[in-house]
Amino acid sequence: MRIDSLPSPLAAGFSPDRLERLSAALRADVERGEIPGSVALIMRGGVLAYFEAFGYADRNLQRPMHEDCIFRIASMTKPVTVVAALLLMERGKLLLSDPVSRYLPQLRDVKVGVETREAATGERKLALQACHRPMTVQDLMRHTAGFTYGRFGDSLVQRAYRSAHLIDNRQSNAELIDKLSQLPLAHQPGSTFEYGMSTDVLGAVVEVVSGLSLERFFATEITAPLGMADTAFDVVPNAVGRLAEPQRATSANEAPAVALYDPARTTRWYSGGGGLLSTAADYARFVQMLLNGGELQGVRLLSRKTVDLMLSNHLPNPLLYGPQTAALSIAAPLPEYGQGYGLGVGVRTAPGLAPVPGSVGDFYWGGALGPYFWGDPAENMLVIFMLQELNVQIRTRYRALLRAMTYQALR
Repeated sequence: MRIDSLPSPLAAGFSPDRLERLSAALRADVERGEIPGSVALIMRGGVLAYFEAFGYADRNLQRPMHEDCIFRIASMTKPVTVVAALLLMERGKLLLSDPVSRYLPQLRDVKVGVETREAATGERKLALQACHRPMTVQDLMRHTAGFTYGRFGDSLVQRAYRSAHLIDNRQSNAELIDKLSQLPLAHQPGSTFEYGMSTDVLGAVVEVVSGLSLERFFATEITAPLGMADTAFDVVPNAVGRLAEPQRATSANEAPAVALYDPARTTRWYSGGGGLLSTAADYARFVQMLLNGGELQGVRLLSRKTVDLMLSNHLPNPLLYGPQTAALSIAAPLPEYGQGYGLGVGVRTAPGLAPVPGSVGDFYWGGALGPYFWGDPAENMLVIFMLQELNVQIRTRYRALLRAMTYQALR
């Protein structure tokens, strides 16, 4: 793959005229003030088909967007953290079937919070229940460990999460685990898909097992080998001018604080669930590695069978789904959408059903500030869309738009 080359849509099997429909739509939305700007990248068969920047990296300062702008990728960090753990699995350092308490003994006696309501008064109360089985490393990777996010609901467990300030850029991963050890789980391990802090806990596991900070492990074992020079938990000082900014004021209900990286303050919390910054070209290298079965330009990160495992559906049937699952919209791993969840990524399991085009076996995820990607093994194609947008309805619309307008341009 060569991202320093000019796009060759015809060589990649795309119609240039039909790709222009995507460009026109994104330019028009920038002009209308719908979004500040964006970067879109499409590759097929390792050939760059499309790579364009639109609008502003900072509309308030009228700073234009460029293809090499750096974005807070939020939950697009999660697949990278999973790959880190899978690297350790391949080296015999951990197993997916291991209980999490093997590596984080603070979580050995964690309880489940069961909420009840007094019939007479309507008052809610929380009872603590022992776990029916230990949470496993696999549970962390597929969001069935019982953790939640405190920000996206108002259960008593989520209130406790908020009171404990679990989203805090000043904490370490070890301090996060100490906080979680004093709080109840939202669900019995293995019983429920609940999108939450499981991948942050997985990041702490990576630190304990490797003996390195998550920042250092990513840098030495993933980003440097793959040539992802702009992907890190901090922006180096001479690159701050490439950082893309949202155009709307921040709302506490719109984006996790970890996604709101401040370049003026060095990061202390290396959040495996949402702390990385990256560029479209860098993240394309990561996704191409997965499409290639674990290898990129002579560098093998994972075995082909490990990547197969990662990109397969890991949600058992029957399974319950947390109340915020539907809010994941087109990414929701719901059977009625023909979708599931692998290890750190959503996966399409059936034709039809989903409200957007794709292929059985495609894998994807996005972040709370708007970035989104997917890889389509059937088409040997990847798409990276970088956006900084706090409004959930707007960013969801663009994920559907990108899918529709990419597939319509295939020849």
